[in-house]
This record gives sequence, C-alpha cells and structure tokens, in this order.
Amino acid sequence: MSPTSASSSAQAARKALAERLRNLRRDAQLNGRELSARCGWHPAKTSRIQDAKVAPSEADIRTWCAACGAEDQVADLVAASRAVESMYVEWKRLKSAGLRSLQDSYATLYEQTELFRFYTSDVIPGVLQTPAYVRAIMSRSAGAGRSEEDLERAIEAKMERANVIRRGTHRFLFLLEESVLRYRLGDAEAMAGQLGHLLSVISLPRVSLGVIPLNVSRTLWPVESFRIYDEARVQMELVTAAVNVTTPSEVHEYLKTFAELQRCAVYGPHARSLITTAIAALG
Repeated sequence: MSPTSASSSAQAARKALAERLRNLRRDAQLNGRELSARCGWHPAKTSRIQDAKVAPSEADIRTWCAACGAEDQVADLVAASRAVESMYVEWKRLKSAGLRSLQDSYATLYEQTELFRFYTSDVIPGVLQTPAYVRAIMSRSAGAGRSEEDLERAIEAKMERANVIRRGTHRFLFLLEESVLRYRLGDAEAMAGQLGHLLSVISLPRVSLGVIPLNVSRTLWPVESFRIYDEARVQMELVTAAVNVTTPSEVHEYLKTFAELQRCAVYGPHARSLITTAIAALG
C-alpha cells in the first residue's frame, strides 16, 4: 500500500501531537476549563490546541505539562513539535529569500547523504537536470515576481548541486516513470538534451537508473514524487510547500514503497531503449 499524501502526513503529525497533549490533561484528571485556568489562558486556546487547529508554541507545551504535573514529558513533546514544524515548510517563505537561496538551502543535506533514492512521477530528478530543463521549470517562478538574474543564479546553484553525482562516495538510485520521459518541459531541443543527458549518466559507477514502463504489469500505482536521504529523511515538493518526513515508521513506509517500485522498473539496455524512443518521439 502506498504512503499517504505528503500533506496528510504533516497533518497527521500535528494531530498526533495534539492527542498526546489531550491525554496528558486526561491523565491529570483535568477538564478543559481547569487546565486553561492553571495555564492562565482562555479555554478556547485549549480547545484549538487539542483539536490541532493551532500549533502550540514551545512555551505553551511547557505550561501545559506543568499544569498537568508532567514536566518530564516536556523534552519529548518539544522535540515532536519541532519535527512537525520541519515537516511542512511553506514555499512562500522559502522563496522570499530568492530562488538562489532556495537552491543553496539543500547543499548541506546533499553533501552529508551517502545513499540517495529518487522516485519521480512528474519531472526528471533535480540532480539529473540540464540547465535548459531547469530553466523551463524555474521560469514560472521567475515570472512570478522574480528577476532574470535571480533565475540564472538559481540555475547555477542547482548545477553546482548536481555535481554531487560525480564526486565523493555518494550512491544514487533513480526510479522514473516512463511518462516523465514524455512530458515536454521546454522546447524539443531542451528535452532532447535532457534525455540525452540521462543516457550519459546511466553508465556512471555509483548511479542506478531504472525506468518503469507504461505497459508494465504493476501492483503499485504511481505515487507522489519523493526523495529519501539515507534512511533518515523523506522529502517531497508540493505546489505550496516542501514536506519533510523524519518519523522512522513513515520513512520505513517510503523505503518499502521504493523497493516495490524498483521491482516494476527496467534497467540497462531496456531503460536506454525507452529513453531513445522518447527522444525519437520528439520529432
């Protein structure tokens, strides 16, 4: 079974934190009004926190635990709260510093990761993208109030990050749905260059590139694109947000999903054939 959607995972984490706080109140045999009185805030705030309608601050968590006589739970709950916050990061805030800064924000994570697993059902993975392909993708953001200079600096940063596949001891496992080879982002020349680049990286010693054919008999349907960094973090990019998943049980589900998708893929000459066929279809 596939993982839940990324946004659902983030919301589920918020609800889980809220439920833990609710259970602390119940264990202390306090109702909502009694807890609110001890905390020194309006009962409506307690309700909103318990219903996961608002996220509690770290100060709120400490006050809540003190009111319940559960100070020993503060560290764990604060850590859980920080994990929830890191799961869902608004693109608007990330992009406010510019497209170049957004690309630079990934640098440390990429350098520290030993094994990358990429599954894509929409676009070519970032570290395999060519400048022309990146420009076609990023032009939409540049046109939304971003300068051409910012766009060029972002492309430069992304190309610098892409060099990670050629240096160090990093290993890469790529899985692409065949449809990704057919989605035309940019003109035919840009797409031909991008697909040709895929052919050149297939032979790299630390790269495994599999393509899941359109006509393959499969037990798992295409899911949202995701990246797994070692076995510690999963990341997805939505229209409005970047989602980070670090909960071990959820990371494990994505690892299982990746393994199942791998069994649907073809490699080597078969993958090359699908890529060359896509190039020929450009006309």
